[in-house]
Amino acid sequence: MEVYFETSTKIMNIIDAMNNRYATKKFDADKKISQEDLDTILNSINLSPTSYGLQLFKVYRVTDPELRKQLTPASWGQSQIEDASELLVFANRTSYDEANIDEYMDRISIERSVPKENLTGYADFMKSKLSEMSDLHFGVWTSRQPYIALGNAMTVAATLGIDSCPIEGFEPEKYSDILNIADSGFKPVVVMALGYRSEEDATQHAPKVRRPIGDLVKSL
Repeated sequence: MEVYFETSTKIMNIIDAMNNRYATKKFDADKKISQEDLDTILNSINLSPTSYGLQLFKVYRVTDPELRKQLTPASWGQSQIEDASELLVFANRTSYDEANIDEYMDRISIERSVPKENLTGYADFMKSKLSEMSDLHFGVWTSRQPYIALGNAMTVAATLGIDSCPIEGFEPEKYSDILNIADSGFKPVVVMALGYRSEEDATQHAPKVRRPIGDLVKSL
């Protein structure tokens, strides 16, 4: 059975989209993503699952060309930083703050029409688990979660015919300084460039190299 992802303007077979997707090395700097498509991608990030639903990460959309120019040397000189239509920096929360849980309980209470006092047990359970973590453990835990949102965003972008490149080749501390978020409680963990491939990007013509499904998936 074929599975489809649909928006008001586009529809593409998901497997075809995934086959067409690759880590774009060179973007066409003159081609820009529409606001409608960008909103769809950002919504896919916001709707992505996170542990307890807490969303302990932030996404910085870098639109200032000067900031992008400064980020390029901190990204090993990769051209995608400046040429992509959109640049999203995913940053994880680095230390526990029970206020994050209280804010989440407030949202649940409002959105689900549940009295806040009925959520006390759930809130206390989360607080007991998270408060036990060291900052190191907490940071490792939260650093994994943006990757779920990243993966969803890449898939949604592909179904919209939009190219992407996940980037781990960058210096987080320099990113923090350039973006002025060093004291924000968030640390850059992965970067996503979005746009449209350049015709000059030879990488797009390379066949995908993947293990056979039988080697990857084992039934027990």
